[in-house]
Amino acid sequence: MTPNLRTLAFAAVATAFVTPVFADPPQPKIVVIDRAAILQFSKVGQDISKQMQAAANQAKADLSGQGRALQAEERNLQQQVAILAPDVKAKRLAAFQAKAQSLQGAAQRKDDQLKAAFAQARGAIEQQLGPILQQLVKERGANMVLDKQAVVFATQGGFDITSDAINRLNQKLPAFKINLNAPKPAPPKK
Repeated sequence: MTPNLRTLAFAAVATAFVTPVFADPPQPKIVVIDRAAILQFSKVGQDISKQMQAAANQAKADLSGQGRALQAEERNLQQQVAILAPDVKAKRLAAFQAKAQSLQGAAQRKDDQLKAAFAQARGAIEQQLGPILQQLVKERGANMVLDKQAVVFATQGGFDITSDAINRLNQKLPAFKINLNAPKPAPPKK
């Protein structure tokens, strides 16, 4: 093989291996989903919202009754503090502070309970929504899904698949019973 032919053969082989590296990347075919709208407008999202509101109202009613009793006890204690013996005064203040801390702990536990129940319900929605989104992406020939909150500007419509996702989610999961004894979600791994 002559030097020129060898150089041309090497160049042809090198081009065959290098060309894929410089190939054009695939064109994005984007669809948009509004997760907040799915939670707000889907049947299951509305069902969960009603249940969470009822549970929150019940917790508030339970805790506010205890809070009012504690406030009345505090007013009564403030009136008696001046006339109590120092040791009795210290005992009553300590008992009152223990009750106040107990009520704060109960409020925090109730809040954690509601958050865990909502996280579990949201997880159930996400679990059902995943395959729905995969099917919609396949049907639309898309290769990328963006949350609507991430879209700054679009010159055309037709990208938003939220209503289709809501309709399919309504068929697949119209309701979900929240579990107020749901375990706390695990903290995110770092």
